[in-house]
Amino acid sequence: MPYIADSTIRELNDKLDAVSVIGDYVRLEKKGGRYWGLCPFHNEKTPSFTVNPDMKAYHCFGCGKGDSVINFVMEMDKLSFPEAVETLAKRMGIEIVYENAGLPQKDDGKRARLDELAELYRRVAVSFHHFLLEKSEGEAAKQYIIARGISTEMIDRFRLGYAPANRTWLYKFLSDKGYSAGLLASSGLFSKNYNQSAFFSDRLIFPIADRQGRTVAFGGRILSGEGPKYLNSGESDAYKKRETLFAIDLAIPEIRKTKAAYIAEGYMDVIALHQAGITNAVAPLGTAFTDEQARLLKRWAERIYLLFDTDEAGQNAAIKAIMTCRKNGLESFVVTPDMDGMKDPADILKNFGAESLQKSAKCFINDFEYLLKRSESLFDLSDSIGKSRAVAFLFPYLKTMDSDVSRDSCIGAIADALGVERQAVVSDFRRFSTGQGGTVQASSDSASQRPLSLNDELFLLTAVLVNHDLYPKLRSALIVEDFDDPAARELFIALEEWFRNDMPGMDDLLSRINDGALRNFVIQQGVSEAFSINPERLVNDGIRKVRQKRLERRLARIITELRITKNEQNQDKFPRGSRLEDLLAEKVHLDAELRLLKEAN
Repeated sequence: MPYIADSTIRELNDKLDAVSVIGDYVRLEKKGGRYWGLCPFHNEKTPSFTVNPDMKAYHCFGCGKGDSVINFVMEMDKLSFPEAVETLAKRMGIEIVYENAGLPQKDDGKRARLDELAELYRRVAVSFHHFLLEKSEGEAAKQYIIARGISTEMIDRFRLGYAPANRTWLYKFLSDKGYSAGLLASSGLFSKNYNQSAFFSDRLIFPIADRQGRTVAFGGRILSGEGPKYLNSGESDAYKKRETLFAIDLAIPEIRKTKAAYIAEGYMDVIALHQAGITNAVAPLGTAFTDEQARLLKRWAERIYLLFDTDEAGQNAAIKAIMTCRKNGLESFVVTPDMDGMKDPADILKNFGAESLQKSAKCFINDFEYLLKRSESLFDLSDSIGKSRAVAFLFPYLKTMDSDVSRDSCIGAIADALGVERQAVVSDFRRFSTGQGGTVQASSDSASQRPLSLNDELFLLTAVLVNHDLYPKLRSALIVEDFDDPAARELFIALEEWFRNDMPGMDDLLSRINDGALRNFVIQQGVSEAFSINPERLVNDGIRKVRQKRLERRLARIITELRITKNEQNQDKFPRGSRLEDLLAEKVHLDAELRLLKEAN
């Protein structure tokens, strides 16, 4: 069997820099002749993990793990010894010599396939980038980016691209370059049933890289026609969305330097932040901020700044992210920009510029203060039931705290802010902590999301999940932004990704629902006979209800913005020309649409 030559391993060991290699995974600080950090193999608050640069070895005095640098890479990246040697040798520019036929030891060729796919994705990213900048087909996408205030420098740094509307172009292009039909079929770039039809078409493309900068997936924003606003590549051996963060490769240097990271909601928000000089910004990929992503950032960061949309969904996402940070030993803060009508970084950049975005990113409060304000707004504090629920809302956060002093201080602040007795808070929290909460409604999930219930949105999507032949009717009538419930949005995205992959089977669909509670919920609800009685009517009625509620939400926001705009113009603070007229016109349009919907009922 072929194997890596001893001479290659010796050369690698001679040239390895233990601090540099391990420092890519663990934030290290020099004390004496060694480097210390928090152990990546077990949870700890005080560093007991040490690296000896002379011995090129590591050891943790807490859990006892220790070995060579190569072993460390094997443990962290789940690689075999030959794979770890190959990875480190390539990184250091060392030529790998094989003995016995000159081939890698790994029989199944997994590493070679991953390298081949990485090169394929790199070439595709370059081609999409060329389409955006040089081809007439990409002009609309380029103008969209420019209109959003994104600079040419950011277009190049993030390697933004355009996937042509012709779905057969990519297959022909790659085939002509010598790529085999087998590789293209396994690449995730094409439909499973129509293997020459591209997964992305007529979309603005965002290449997604791993922390080493290798392209592992793509995100695409729709520019015209029907379909979800954003669509991501499916998961693969190289790409797990729960473990990946958009722009992590670009953000690591500044995260190392500042020991802090900004978490935004989407691609455009991250690009806007980088343009404003906040280059330690990243985003989850179609999921809530996960434990895996938090643990990845913890290698270099101590503090997380959450910069989510100011709407209901964004605030719920912020609450969940706070709990994720706290569970994984990260301090968290919530950015609260005070800019009327601007709900996210991309909006601020477009309307006010990079300097204003940079200033707004410095307006933040700590996570406890944010949750306390949120509890005051969510519950009616005029009666005892509302107060008890507001207090219980904060218990999961208190439970994450490992300092009795800090927890005691927070309990005092809760009592003062909500007008309750301090001892009552202590007593209720003690019952909550021991699982004896009684009538106090709080759970580990209550701080991040409301309990799942079969609202109109989830009822419609469950009906479509059960009767999936009706999904084309749904996707032609609604988009993901029409749904307000975060759980419904996740279910819609799962259905769309499943549909785009030619609906391979119910197991595949269920596997695309990342939230285990949501997955179990729709499975339980789906067995009901209610979804098999006149399903087409159920879906038609559901579409109408979701549309109506979407219009009502938009109308409420317009009325609020009208009031704000009138006040601003009266005070001559931010003259906006015809903005007031635009809002009034939109209100008239929304009133008419709502009237038609209600008449059709």
